[in-house]
Amino acid sequence: MRHRRFAPALALLLLAAGCSSEDPRLPANLYEEARKLNVEGRSLEARAMMNQLTARYPESEAAQQAKRDLYLIEAFVNRDIADRQKQVRAAMKRITDALIRYRTKRSEYPLTMGELVPEYLDQVPEAPWGHPFLYRPFVTRPIEDLQVKRGPARQKFNTKFDGYYLLCLGTDLQPGGEGMAADVLIKDGVPLNESAFPPIPQPQPIR
Repeated sequence: MRHRRFAPALALLLLAAGCSSEDPRLPANLYEEARKLNVEGRSLEARAMMNQLTARYPESEAAQQAKRDLYLIEAFVNRDIADRQKQVRAAMKRITDALIRYRTKRSEYPLTMGELVPEYLDQVPEAPWGHPFLYRPFVTRPIEDLQVKRGPARQKFNTKFDGYYLLCLGTDLQPGGEGMAADVLIKDGVPLNESAFPPIPQPQPIR
């Protein structure tokens, strides 16, 4: 539905790029379309369209109005980013709390987040924009050396999932990014400031 609503605006931009003799009403039409997007709460799309308008028609009256509006739209965008980041942190907190309760009862983390439903979660949470969180359990020490007084050294193979990574890739579903496209990384319930998780110890058990 979002793409259908944005289609008229894209058509206007393509028309502006492809015509040598442009309709003088086009800047005003672009501004009106951007204003409508902002009223609907789609501030990111409105900002992108107004930036296009000011770049292509800098001397037009519509571009001058767009420049004034961009200050307010930027404030809306920043507020939207803060609200969504708060929602992301709250959703990931619900997941980490459920994982703690699961491990307390079963001595290890689940293979998938689906195993948390319905005992620990009503449903698997998603990011505010509908993307799934990525979850990966692992064994922190797959092979453990055992101390023995006599005889050859012995090793113990651990198979219980005692660690996990939890990741939100942001709105772009790509590593990295800023704003709402920024990643959120959690290791064993603790947020990480790194851009990537440490390697998972090998070999991991096959389930």
